[in-house]
Amino acid sequence: MTRLRAYVTIYSMKTTTVFPKSIKSPLVPSYQVLKKGSNNKKLGFKITSNKWEGKNLYSLTLTERDTCPESCHHWEDCYGNNMPFAHRFNTLGLVQAVEEQIATLVKKHPKGIVIRLHVLGDFYSFDYVRFWEDMLLKFPTLCVFGYTAREHDSVIGAYIQFMNIQYPERFVIRFSRSNETKRIGLWYAAEETFTGPAFTCPEQTGKLDSCASCGLCWTAPKTVRFLSH
Repeated sequence: MTRLRAYVTIYSMKTTTVFPKSIKSPLVPSYQVLKKGSNNKKLGFKITSNKWEGKNLYSLTLTERDTCPESCHHWEDCYGNNMPFAHRFNTLGLVQAVEEQIATLVKKHPKGIVIRLHVLGDFYSFDYVRFWEDMLLKFPTLCVFGYTAREHDSVIGAYIQFMNIQYPERFVIRFSRSNETKRIGLWYAAEETFTGPAFTCPEQTGKLDSCASCGLCWTAPKTVRFLSH
């Protein structure tokens, strides 16, 4: 690797994805911003676990680092570094595209849909968090789960916690911290080294084949522990 190429790689890694050509625009009508969970074997498509059984699972992928807090403990070794073919969507026109696609999907699936936020990326603004509250109010059969690297006492993190409390049956976002769940609305996703009360992701250990057949991340308040990627 030349010295210039090495510099460009390091610089881009500190500001955005290392695969900038994979960034797509939500404004392109042919792009499905919400991807079927069946496109990712870890996620699955038809929910068969308790609570959201019968719904269909979709996912949203944003651009890592562009939308993430620099405090994320995986800033340097984000697993997006190993995903050159993933479509990452930028934020220009994003909420409009997401809302339009949700409206289409809830009509297609009478029992509703579940959206996994975010395969890559994070909640990038307070208004974006409020957007998801608007979606919950507008589409009663919509449910959401995922993870965030935001600090729970930040403006964004505090509103995520509020939504976990306000909509516990439909909105479950875990904070990516190696902590034990002790406070309402603060559910955690810990690293492999965490030794406190937790369960290890059943999909990663081969006990279940997908998130759709598991459901513990949106039903079990106890901290989930993920194996290192």
